[in-house]
Amino acid sequence: MSMIKVMIVDDHPLVREGLKKVVSKGSMDIEVRYEASNAAEMQEMLSNELPDIVILDIAMPGRSGMDVLKDIKNLYPELPVLMLSMHPEDRFAVRAMKAGAAGYLTKTSISDELVKAIRIIVTQKKRFISPEVAEQLAMQIDSSGQKSLHETLSDREYQILCMIASGKKIGDIAKELSLSVQTIHTYRARLKDKMNMKSNVELARYAIQQDLID
Repeated sequence: MSMIKVMIVDDHPLVREGLKKVVSKGSMDIEVRYEASNAAEMQEMLSNELPDIVILDIAMPGRSGMDVLKDIKNLYPELPVLMLSMHPEDRFAVRAMKAGAAGYLTKTSISDELVKAIRIIVTQKKRFISPEVAEQLAMQIDSSGQKSLHETLSDREYQILCMIASGKKIGDIAKELSLSVQTIHTYRARLKDKMNMKSNVELARYAIQQDLID
């Protein structure tokens, strides 16, 4: 029986521990062999040896999980990446899948789905998506090529839109994303420009209407 080698990339040691527990409890043939807490550590490990699958947190500080996903797909197009997210299913799932993720799991469904997802992706070479995500993808394809406003945003702009809309202060957003306050202001200006909106209130109202925030 050949072992499935897993790499976990998450900046929270507790999350990594939790994932390892789920894997060891739910399988005999899957082993977490590598752990990285940021993109730089991950790159160093990947340059030494490739795992069978990378499990990547979408909300990494600094370079976001979406950026790291794109890095991996550029360097190792064949290496499957399963994205983990705190967010409800649909928010980043479609973006992640379009950017080349092999699957998407929310942290609430990890204990039930993680081992199943790893097997489907590594052994069956299929993508793993929940019914909710499948529905979202279908809706996007169905909507006759009409893009909603937020789909024209970059991943980072989209992330900042969600944060502003959920009432976070610019300073806090800057801290959380390890960016300067000035950079966040620039993103916000670009957001308003692209979406033709004047204020944070308008951004928030749009995000609520589109169900982008909880």
